[in-house]
Amino acid sequence: MKQVVPLEIGICTPDIDRLLPFYTKLLGCEPVGDVSVPTDKAKSAGLSTAGYRVVRLQTPYGERIKLLQPQTPAEAPTISAFVLDRYGMAYMTFIVSDLDAVVKKLKKAEINILSGEDKVEVRPGTFLVFCEDPDGNVVEFVQYDDVKAYRPDVK
Repeated sequence: MKQVVPLEIGICTPDIDRLLPFYTKLLGCEPVGDVSVPTDKAKSAGLSTAGYRVVRLQTPYGERIKLLQPQTPAEAPTISAFVLDRYGMAYMTFIVSDLDAVVKKLKKAEINILSGEDKVEVRPGTFLVFCEDPDGNVVEFVQYDDVKAYRPDVK
């Protein structure tokens, strides 16, 4: 497989407008599209029995997050307090340069921080924080003392 653009992630939500401030104001993603897809197209694509709205957001590094809101929302799943109790896509990770600044923004925005009040050093030089977006989706932020050692492929 030859990937031609950065990875895109889709997040299904009953309320896009509730999630937008988290991803735009707090994480710095820029809206790059907002479209509605009609029922016939949603059904033939296997996405929904009704139409849906999709808002595309671009991260500061170039990946895209797609927020998808069906016209007829599904029943909310039961979510465990522990990340690894979930199956499938459990969380997404943003690698950042200043985790203390991220934690400060999360606290100011009263975001539920799952990993405690401060960053956690999980191994020497690797710090992380897990939080939930307004829908309960888990987002991880990681800071490496030596990011080049972790990702020598990234310039």
